[in-house]
Amino acid sequence: MSGTLTGVDGLVKDLRTRAAAAARARHPGAEVVSVEPLTGGASSLTFVAELTGVPEDEERVVLKVAPPGLAPVRNRDVLRQATLMRALHGRPGVAVPPVYFEDAGDPPGVPPFVAMGFVPGECSEPVLQDSRDPADFTEIRSRALDAAAVLAALHRVDPAEAGLGDEPVVGLGDEIDRWTRAFTTVNADLQGDYEACAVALHATMPAALPPVVNHGDYRVGNTLCQDGRVTAVIDWEIWSVGDPRVDLTWLTFFTDEARHPAAPTDAPSGMPTARELLDAYSGGGAELPDMAWFEALTRYKEAGATALLIKRGRKHGELSPQMRRMVPALPELLREARGLVGG
Repeated sequence: MSGTLTGVDGLVKDLRTRAAAAARARHPGAEVVSVEPLTGGASSLTFVAELTGVPEDEERVVLKVAPPGLAPVRNRDVLRQATLMRALHGRPGVAVPPVYFEDAGDPPGVPPFVAMGFVPGECSEPVLQDSRDPADFTEIRSRALDAAAVLAALHRVDPAEAGLGDEPVVGLGDEIDRWTRAFTTVNADLQGDYEACAVALHATMPAALPPVVNHGDYRVGNTLCQDGRVTAVIDWEIWSVGDPRVDLTWLTFFTDEARHPAAPTDAPSGMPTARELLDAYSGGGAELPDMAWFEALTRYKEAGATALLIKRGRKHGELSPQMRRMVPALPELLREARGLVGG
């Protein structure tokens, strides 16, 4: 297999052929009836495929595909994401889609893909929604508290026991440096005083807790939910093994009291408080240490990650109202981070 696929139609045709072959290796007689785009993203493409000749729960699958023409590395490595989801599927309290089959392709021209179960559920980030209907608040609160409990279950998974023992541990200094590198690639108006913030974070870095599996972008908006419960955690592009507080303070940053700068309004969203999320995570257990430092890291990470998104949006002439709100907020996020660590 060689060459580079061109256009969505070419990619869909290729996916139908390869998905049918991969499905038949699992279920002889399987056929792919259709492949339709579901969503698009910067790090991968997503399609829904309808199959026949397979068990009922596999008749509709999600195909997550690395973008053609780019090496499937880092956040584009869909096969690495599949490895992680297979390791987590069925773990007590952890909700991830099942992985049915995959194909390595011939990258970068012919991209790898992963076929996952189609899990029912709604996906939204309450604090970033324009509409705030109090009638939805009970459902939103239930989803968020369950998401905190699911995160606790994820963090109870021992990486080595789950077959992830060879995964390198991402230290706190590595976390800082990742987003520092991001700042070096964006325009000056998106950088703020990132260098001073990085110095302050390094100078006050606490002792790390035992490493766990981290999602990397854990929030209600990266879950599917139904009837007040999480049915699946999705979008595992930047998962890693590291300190659990990295995920935990990212979740609490998407609460009303955190006043996320991308939120379109200060009106209540229905989200629980950070304290309630922490209690749901710990089960009322011991307080985790040094949380203020991790709240600072979260703001540094948010500023760096958003700067990359704005850079990409400007390049393609597609800057959403949410991203426009974030442009003047980036320096303030860095100031908040420094204030949290006394820098």
